[in-house]
Amino acid sequence: MGEAEKRRPPGWVRRVLDLDAAVTKRFVQWGNGVSPLHSLRVHCKALEITCHGIPWLAFWTAFTWLFNNPHLIELQVNMLFGLVLDIIVVALTKAYFRRRRPAGNRDDAFVQLGSDQFSFPSGHASRAVLVAYVFTRLWPLSFLFYPSIMAWVVALGMSRVLMERHYILDVIGGYGLGLIEGGLLGLLWISDENARWLMSVVSDEKFEGGDYHV
Repeated sequence: MGEAEKRRPPGWVRRVLDLDAAVTKRFVQWGNGVSPLHSLRVHCKALEITCHGIPWLAFWTAFTWLFNNPHLIELQVNMLFGLVLDIIVVALTKAYFRRRRPAGNRDDAFVQLGSDQFSFPSGHASRAVLVAYVFTRLWPLSFLFYPSIMAWVVALGMSRVLMERHYILDVIGGYGLGLIEGGLLGLLWISDENARWLMSVVSDEKFEGGDYHV
């Protein structure tokens, strides 16, 4: 049996994927026919950057390292752990399913690496839900921020489809994966005491260990 045949999905899966592609195409056509949505590609690309894995990981690493606030260490360490978890899980999932992106996708995405060429699931969607889960369930902010967070999550998902980066099921799958990751992060949540210990170990290695310490 050839490699192509071994990777060929069952008939019912192909029917679901075909239906997903057809519904996505209809949605994109509708979006392109609505003038306000059609003119928002620049804004959609900005949304793309707001939840890209590399900026989030770079920002949160810098935030954790430079703003070593004792009251934030628990959040900083756990969010960093969650972001790394999301990147790994999404990369492995995409590499397994290997679903191609929609035909209308333009090759102008912000930094694509490795399995980013594949479509299912949407890493942006999973990351957005994970961040929302942290700030509404695990480290809850004031409820006044909830509408903005939810609006960001929904707008991000719609933008991924309208830009033809993903099919609708890719975004739904990303949302589901983000919820699973959030639940897993909650189960593996690093306590404040352990987070402080981890930070002290990293700080000792960085600033006090080695021959250069004065």
